[in-house]
Amino acid sequence: MAFADNLPISESLGVFIGITGFDWLSEGQAEPLKAAVAAVAAGAIIAVARHWLRKRHKD
Repeated sequence: MAFADNLPISESLGVFIGITGFDWLSEGQAEPLKAAVAAVAAGAIIAVARHWLRKRHKD
């Protein structure tokens, strides 16, 4: 399986849109930099968890 198949792109995009939308609704303006940082962090956590679970399941 290729590395690109395991990237959580849709999950990261969902986190980005969710945080941006929440900021826009609650504060009246969106902070895309804060949302992008949170989305990348969430994507990294998901990718590491998927790798760890797959490795653990194979053993």
